[in-house]
Amino acid sequence: MEQKTKLLPLEKSWILYDVGNSAFVLLVTTLLPIYFNALAGDAGVSASNYLAYWGYAGSAATLLVALIGPICGTLADQKDFKKPIFLVCLGLGAFSCVALAAVRSWLVFLVVFVVAKVGFNASLVPYDAMLPEVTSPGRMDRVSAMGYAFGYIGSVIPFIACLGLVLGAGRIGLSTVTAMGIAFLLTAVWWLALSAPLLLRYRQTAFVDRRDNPVSATFRQLGKTLGNVRREPHIFLYLLAFFFFIDGVYTIIDMATAYGMALGLDSTGLLLALLVTQVVAFPFALLFGALSERFDTGFLIKLCILAYTGIALYAVFLRRQWQFWLLAVLVGMFQGGIQALSRSYLGKIIPAEHSGEYFGLMDICGKGASFMGTTLVAGISQFTHSESLGVGTLVVVFLAGFFLFCKADAQNQKCQR
Repeated sequence: MEQKTKLLPLEKSWILYDVGNSAFVLLVTTLLPIYFNALAGDAGVSASNYLAYWGYAGSAATLLVALIGPICGTLADQKDFKKPIFLVCLGLGAFSCVALAAVRSWLVFLVVFVVAKVGFNASLVPYDAMLPEVTSPGRMDRVSAMGYAFGYIGSVIPFIACLGLVLGAGRIGLSTVTAMGIAFLLTAVWWLALSAPLLLRYRQTAFVDRRDNPVSATFRQLGKTLGNVRREPHIFLYLLAFFFFIDGVYTIIDMATAYGMALGLDSTGLLLALLVTQVVAFPFALLFGALSERFDTGFLIKLCILAYTGIALYAVFLRRQWQFWLLAVLVGMFQGGIQALSRSYLGKIIPAEHSGEYFGLMDICGKGASFMGTTLVAGISQFTHSESLGVGTLVVVFLAGFFLFCKADAQNQKCQR
C-alpha cells in the first residue's frame, strides 16, 4: 500500500520539472499576450491582426518543434544522450525567456518568443520519454497526473509574484517594461532551479546502443519507427486521434487570453480567471490520477474529450467577463486530466527502450495539431473578422478526435488480451 501512495525520489524529481516549466507556460498564456498586445498596439496593429500574428507565431513555434522533436527523441534513445539533449533544449528555452526582457519591437519580440517556445517544447520530448524509466507501468498514470497537478499549482507561486510586479509597477516606481523584464527573469530562474533535481538524479536505463554516427543513425532509426507505426494499428490510430483532440486543447491553452483580449474583455480579469484555471486544475488533475486506479484510462480520456467539445461550443457564445471566468473553471477541470492520461497512455503501449522515438512522434502529432489549430483560428478570425467563428471550428476537431480515439482504444483493448 505504501508503495502505491509514496512517491520515490526520482519520481519527485521528474514531477518537479513539470512544476518548473509550468511557470513558463502560465507566463505565455497570460502576461505575454497582453504585453505583446501593448507592443503591437503602440505600433498601430489592429485587434484582429494582433490575434492573427500571435496565432501565427504560436503556429511557427509548434511547426518547428514538430520537425525537431522526433529527431531529438530518436537521438535521445541512444545511450547517454537523453540528459544532454534535455539540457540543451532547457537552456535554449530558459535563456530565450530572459532575452524577451530586452526586446521592444513587436516583431522581434515574436521571433524571440518563438525561439523560447521551441526550446520549451523540445525539452518535453526527452522529458516525457523519461516517464517509463522513472516509474513502473502500474504507477505511470498517477505519476504523470501528479506532474501536471503540481505543475499547475506550483506555477502559481512565481506567477503571483510576476503579476504583483506588473500590476503594481507604478506604485513601486517601476515602468511596465521593467516589471515585465523582472517577470521574465523570475520565470527563467524558477524553471532552471526546479530542473536541477532531475538533472542530478536521472540516469538513462532504457536505451539502444550508441552508433558510430549518431546523427545519420537517428534518421535511419526514425524511418524504421515510422514504418513500424504503420504496421502497429493500435499505436497509429492512437497517435492520429491524439493529433485531433490535443489540437483543440493546445489551441485553447495558447489563445485563451488573446481571444479574451480580442473580445475586449478586461485584461486584469482575464489574468485572474486564468489563475483560477491553475488552481482548479490542481485537484482535478490529482482526481483523474486517482480515478485511473479505478477506471480504465481510455474511458477517462473519452470523458475529457467530450467535455472539451462542450467547452469549445460554449466559447463560441462567450461575450462577458463572467462567462470567461466560467470557461476558465471548466478548462481547469479537464486540462490536467487529458494531458496527463494521454502521456501515460502512450507510455504503456510502447517499448521503453524506444520511448524517445515514440514520444517524438507524439510530439509531431501534438505540435502539428497545435499548428493546425492556431492557424485555423487565426486565419478564420482574420478573414471573417469574427473570433467566434474561428473558435467554433474546434468543436469539429474534438469530435474527430473522439471517434478516432474510440477506434484506437478498441484496438489497444484487443492487444492487451
